[in-house]
Amino acid sequence: MATKKSAKPETKVTAPNKTSRTRKERKFPALTFEEALKLAQAIQEHASGQRVRRLTLFEKLNQSPDSTDARRLITASGQYGLTTGGYQADFLQLTPEGTDATGDDVAVAAKLQARFNLGIANHAPFNFLYTKLKGGKMPAKEVMADHLTEANVEDDEKFECIDTFILNAKFLGLLRTIAGIERLVSIEQVIEEAPNSTARRAEAPSPGSNQAAGSTGAVTIPPSEVADGADDFSKICFYITPIGENNSDERQHADFMMEYIIKPAVKEFGLTVIRADQMGKPGMIGKQVIEHILKARLVVADLSFHNPNVFYELCLRHATRLPTVQVKREIDRIPFDLNQYRTISIETRNPYTLLPKIQTHTAEVANQVRRALQDSESGDNPISLYYPSAKLNWEDK
Repeated sequence: MATKKSAKPETKVTAPNKTSRTRKERKFPALTFEEALKLAQAIQEHASGQRVRRLTLFEKLNQSPDSTDARRLITASGQYGLTTGGYQADFLQLTPEGTDATGDDVAVAAKLQARFNLGIANHAPFNFLYTKLKGGKMPAKEVMADHLTEANVEDDEKFECIDTFILNAKFLGLLRTIAGIERLVSIEQVIEEAPNSTARRAEAPSPGSNQAAGSTGAVTIPPSEVADGADDFSKICFYITPIGENNSDERQHADFMMEYIIKPAVKEFGLTVIRADQMGKPGMIGKQVIEHILKARLVVADLSFHNPNVFYELCLRHATRLPTVQVKREIDRIPFDLNQYRTISIETRNPYTLLPKIQTHTAEVANQVRRALQDSESGDNPISLYYPSAKLNWEDK
């Protein structure tokens, strides 16, 4: 009797899901215009504005041409229209507008116009916000996020877009404190007020030029509610700062920064801000502080007042290679070892000029937090620079 062969199971071929592989296109650069401008300025400085080999330029900058930061810088510079040549190109070159934005002998008005075109006008969401808001006071970020819906910006990119726009506007001198309110002025007004001359390496007007230097006015802020020492370190931003006694300058500074700048800046990332004096967990506070330094998802280190404990704790954090953001008062000068790394300066002496700028300062911090969280292993600090393989890990016993 013949045996009936069993049929082979039918093989079903499934077409690849093209939708899942589609990469979402960004509508704006990943760096601020000021950050991207550094590459164009380096071409002016080291190659007299002429075409230059990529490897040669980054050797002059003492930076690896294949690093993540170098690739990000080249990409952003190209997106802003400052330079041509990708991060694998043999040569990098300034565009005509990139030359105008950085040239030694370009009239200040022409330089400002070129920078505005590259930093704001040529990017649809930035230009949309500028057109919508110019001449008026700066609204809350939530209001600007609603505006960006009309510009078809994805929900998960709105706050990053707003932060970058604010920082670009600040660098270009478009943000002005008028009658105690921060307003967005037009580029025409900025150009009209610019001197009709040329300037070597001229920068945009300082956005803080209207601040009253020498004022020692203090801002008294009610202290934060005591935060519980949560065990989920993935949701913690640990704020390292001089704390001082009640009503001291250090305490008022720490309270103000935490409540009005640090907390709003990290809110969109789902982080809870904790400070050493607000830990509710019993036990040795020194051990808890070290644990938070070594395990928190983010650390914001405030270098104001040159407090030795802060520098000690910052060193421990640097050794972990985990996300860290540095801030300070504008009047403080940080040591040489740290002054080459990004530290956000905040003018705190005069409440009448500080309060209108809180949203801008918050955007500066949020922008650096976003960068640190996106590239947690970058570890841009002295330890990672000289000992790239060194990394401190915490092991629970």
